[in-house]
Amino acid sequence: MPDAPSAQVPVQIKRLEHGEDLALPSYATEGAAGMDVLAAEAVTIPPGGRHAVATGFAVAIPAGYEIQVRPRSGLALKHGITLPNTPGTIDSDYRGELKVILINHGSEDFPIARGDRIAQLVLAPVTLAGWSEVAELDDTARGAGGFGSTGGHGKL
Repeated sequence: MPDAPSAQVPVQIKRLEHGEDLALPSYATEGAAGMDVLAAEAVTIPPGGRHAVATGFAVAIPAGYEIQVRPRSGLALKHGITLPNTPGTIDSDYRGELKVILINHGSEDFPIARGDRIAQLVLAPVTLAGWSEVAELDDTARGAGGFGSTGGHGKL
């Protein structure tokens, strides 16, 4: 991989005992936004099943950032494996083991071997909201139109 860009944000990572010989999360290509993360355990997820897969590490994310946990597109397309809460959020004050909740939407058992790539991690800045309570909101063309109100697939 080429030299790291100067915009790189340092994130502390602690390898746990069951992650000793695994590679740390890493970018597969120069243009990758997400880092591949590996399973630190072997498990089989049955159709419809969920499991919080161990990664073998914990992190200290700098204040003002989060790590988003996202599915791997190949696993989703080929096997129906995704994250039920995508994107998952790892908050900057969490210090426990990073685990990846996977769900099997496929029709067959899905075996995961220790060392398999199971998800992607994206470090992202967090913008905090400051609520400003008002009596009325401004009008828009959409107004209070909700799900499907802007058209789409057969007008839903």
